[in-house]
Amino acid sequence: MSEARFRVSSPIGLSEDCLVALHHLRETREVNTVILRFVDPPGMLAAEVEGNLTHEELVAALPAAEARLVVHELSFATPEGARRHEHLLVLWMPPAAGGQEEAYTAGYAFLKEHLAEVHVHLTARRADQLEYRRLVALAG
Repeated sequence: MSEARFRVSSPIGLSEDCLVALHHLRETREVNTVILRFVDPPGMLAAEVEGNLTHEELVAALPAAEARLVVHELSFATPEGARRHEHLLVLWMPPAAGGQEEAYTAGYAFLKEHLAEVHVHLTARRADQLEYRRLVALAG
């Protein structure tokens, strides 16, 4: 498997499947969500979920006790009725995942630089922080 390595405060890598999933998110309408997790070797991010998820499916896909990084294309209508799509980068860090915070925070910082087209960044520790209207307000 080929991989891309990038430098932050510690080495962070994106697996080939992660690179492909992020490309699909950027280039196709069939994918609106990529959920990433760290795998071996240490510092390597891999795509755990790649799909076209509803908001409810996205929230349900996040583990209750483990951190994840999420890149999601949020679709919504403006108050004027115009359709918009905005990419979000989410650091999912539930309280039970405290031991994973340093690694996932480094991965989050790396992705903020790597995904320059993503302008909405947020950290969520509880599912209610990912409520659809809140996300729309952040993206709007």
